[in-house]
Amino acid sequence: MLLRKVEKFMAAHEMPATKFGRLAAQDPRFVLDLRMGRTPRPATEARINRWMADYNASLNASPEPGTFGAIETKELSHAV
Repeated sequence: MLLRKVEKFMAAHEMPATKFGRLAAQDPRFVLDLRMGRTPRPATEARINRWMADYNASLNASPEPGTFGAIETKELSHAV
């Protein structure tokens, strides 16, 4: 069920329901409506699942904190 996946995603990313709705569905009430029994169309459900997968993939591809690509931030501060 989509709501269960969304709830797990929000908990894992410490993301409020309205932020998730805005980012994933362009609807801040999306999660609240799901909680009230809204059943999204199959295309909408597929889009939300794809958005969550892409979001997770982008986090996994991000450089480590304190780096900018291959250049560390402390190197940048010396260049100024």
